Amino acid sequence: MRLTILGGGGFRVPLVYGALLTDRAEGRVTEVVLHDLDDGRLRAVARVLAEQATGVADAPRVTVTTDLDEALRGADFVFSAIRVGGLEGRAADERVALAQGVLGQETVGAGGIAYGLRTVPVAVDIARRVARLAPDAWVINFTNPAGLVTEAMSRHLGDRVIGICDSPVGLGRRIARVLGARPNEAWIDYVGLNHLGWVRGLRVAGRDQLPRLLADDDLLGSFEEGKLFGVDWLRSLGAIPNEYLHYYYFNREAVRAYQQAEKTRGAFLRDQQARFYANARLADVSALDLWDRTRAEREATYMSENRQTAGAGERDADDLSGGYEKVALALMRAIARDERATLILNVRNRGTLSVLDTDAVIEVPCLVDANGAHPVAVDPLPDHATGLVCAVKAVEREVLAAAESGSRATAVKAFALHPLVDSVNVARRLVEGYTAVHPGLSYLA
Repeated sequence: MRLTILGGGGFRVPLVYGALLTDRAEGRVTEVVLHDLDDGRLRAVARVLAEQATGVADAPRVTVTTDLDEALRGADFVFSAIRVGGLEGRAADERVALAQGVLGQETVGAGGIAYGLRTVPVAVDIARRVARLAPDAWVINFTNPAGLVTEAMSRHLGDRVIGICDSPVGLGRRIARVLGARPNEAWIDYVGLNHLGWVRGLRVAGRDQLPRLLADDDLLGSFEEGKLFGVDWLRSLGAIPNEYLHYYYFNREAVRAYQQAEKTRGAFLRDQQARFYANARLADVSALDLWDRTRAEREATYMSENRQTAGAGERDADDLSGGYEKVALALMRAIARDERATLILNVRNRGTLSVLDTDAVIEVPCLVDANGAHPVAVDPLPDHATGLVCAVKAVEREVLAAAESGSRATAVKAFALHPLVDSVNVARRLVEGYTAVHPGLSYLA
């Protein structure tokens, strides 16, 4: 079975390959094709993968290419993890937004819209090529903003594109851990959009354990979300929000913390990864050891400004291991081998949330089999969550319309309608700022 990874020079690719090395079952991935526009990054990551495969019998064969069509032909699965504009683009997204006093995070608010406007045209081109060159392939999308990009690609690939994210998995794992339950034995009632969802229940042996968590101050304050949001706010919500909702519930504090930080997250990762890629190609360096050290630093500093604002302290050691590669492998196994699994995924709504139309991509538990991912029926969201979900989905639709039409006015509308951008004038200045620094937005007229 052949897996093509788009963004194959990306820093997190070794996580995916490492997961593949543990899979010894029949029908496993035997060939990995790495595609990237940057040949130097491809070679550096290929060195890491070669060291990972040392001593592993029948490790998946790795090839690299900068030719997209060549990478797609013959693929059974396509893993899309591209970053249009690179980390310099992300850093620019943050700078432009913060200069206007709004959030520049890559998936939330102004930064997420800018990233989406750059990425959607590229993602749509990829989807069209997959439909033409590998019509039987399944596309697993991790490219951010994951829900928006998955919806853009689904207009050309239907249900053969599925979005994944490690945030709901990590959240469910943390809740199960503090309740003394095994994550793989718990049913997580999670509903929303990508980076905008809530755990409303966690059932073990048919019994919801979330009320026990919400009633216990010590348990509720002992894990990442309890520290970020505070026990009183979680109890008021009656649910555990995805960590990215900290940008909504504590927006002013988050913006201030980002403005005061020595570097934005994007600038930190840009500089950190530049060092990694430069050194990973040196002959006397273990690329794998260097990657391990760099990854540990990356994970330890994740959402550090938010934790500082909340007084949450350092991340727990158990939260530093990532997770999206496990979701990707479980998804591929379920489809390729018809090994039925339940996973939280980004898929078309199909009536699951009545407030959204059938084609809207949402993030919910799904039953996965050889025919793809099937969203599970869920209870309606409470009004406060419905309001946010509908507002953000409306913004995503304006982003898709702007990307399709090239309309500058529609792009302004997308920014202006977002709950975290509070002014049409600010929206206009954001579009001016982003088009000035991103060649990839030159299509807006």
